[in-house]
Parts: sequence; C-alpha cells; structure tokens
Amino acid sequence: MPDTVVSLQDTRLSLSGNAGMVDILKGIDLQVTRGETLGLVGPSGSGKSSLLMLVGGLDRATGGQVRVLGHDLTSMGEDALARLRRQHMGVVFQSFHLIPTMTALENVATPLELAGRRDAFDRAEAELEAIGLADRARHYPAQLSGGEQQRVALARAAAPRPDILLADEPTGNLDGDTGEAIMELLFGLRDRHGSTLILVTHAPDLAARCDRVVRLVDGRLSDAAVQDAAE
Repeated sequence: MPDTVVSLQDTRLSLSGNAGMVDILKGIDLQVTRGETLGLVGPSGSGKSSLLMLVGGLDRATGGQVRVLGHDLTSMGEDALARLRRQHMGVVFQSFHLIPTMTALENVATPLELAGRRDAFDRAEAELEAIGLADRARHYPAQLSGGEQQRVALARAAAPRPDILLADEPTGNLDGDTGEAIMELLFGLRDRHGSTLILVTHAPDLAARCDRVVRLVDGRLSDAAVQDAAE
C-alpha cells in the first residue's frame, strides 16, 4: 500500500473576522500518498490556499487532525514546525516572496544554509543552472522579470530536495506563455526530485496534469471531489 505522507481527518479552520468567527474549512478528510501529484481546484474563497497552508504548517487547524510525514502538526510548536518545513517541504507562492536585498543565488541558497548545508551555494548554482538562470544568478529580484522571479522561487523550493512540494497558484501572476514554461519547470522539478506535489490552481490545463484532482466548494470537498485526472 502506498505511503500516506499527508493525512487530514475532520480538519477544520475558523478565523475571526469583523462579523465574528468565519468557518474556512469544514471537516476535510483527505489523504495524499508519496510521489503523488494532487491538484486543488475550486472557486475563489473555497479554502484551497488555506488547506495548503495547513499542510505546510503555516496556519494551524482549529479542529480535527493534520498529519504530515507522520507528524501531528496540530500538537507541534512553531520551532518544530519550522524545522519540519526546512527539512522536508518546499513552498512556492503566487507572489514569488523573494528577498529583495538578496541576489537570485542568495535567495536559493538561504534555505540550504538554514538547513546547515555546507554546499549551499554550489547546490543553489546547480539548481539555477537546471532552470536556465545561471546567467542571472547575481541579479536582484527587481532586475528580473516576473517569470524569472518565479523560476528563482521554484529553484529555492526545490533545492533542499523536499519530500513535499506545495505550490499556491504558481502561474497566477504570469502571462500564458510564461505560465506554460513555469508549469513545465514545476513538473520537471517534481520528476527530478521525486517530491509529492500539492498544487492549488485555477488553470484547467495545469490541473489536468495532476494524478488526482480535489475540488473544494465553500470549505468542503464537493461530492465529486476526488477524480482521476485522466477522466
């Protein structure tokens, strides 16, 4: 039986808003196996990004259980969550989140340095070369196009060879051709490192490339939530 690397059981998330508590996720049951590519789709505000943030330990569930690589995230402290992310996860956001005062090379090397890798800069250079940005390694984010910045963000997420790669609308801020190129790089990195990929997207062609697609509607899995992407 395939290893389960992510398991959500009756997972709930409620946040305080101007009108009181708002239920974002309402009892999610979901398992993701090692090496699987899972697409999270659904209308805006349905809870896709919130679910991804719970898996990454960047938000904390207010009910139920979130287990990642055998760890119960709901009972872990912030330091332990940070170590888990640093050692086992890579995260790619829609808005790149590069450090503006660091070069592309330094941005990619930073998580490797935090993980204590002595070869941080050598590995970062190799990762930038693999995505075609070796000649831009000494450039700062403001000197790079949007597509180049997202490629750097992908390299930063993939450089530590994460067990789990989380991507939140990675093509959302890019034009069609650039988004297509990023999509190819994303799945190429997944194949090269053997990571489990969980992907939030509104792009049907991107979701179609996933092994499985899960649809969220109003904080719940829809009746036809789990589908084989080939269907």
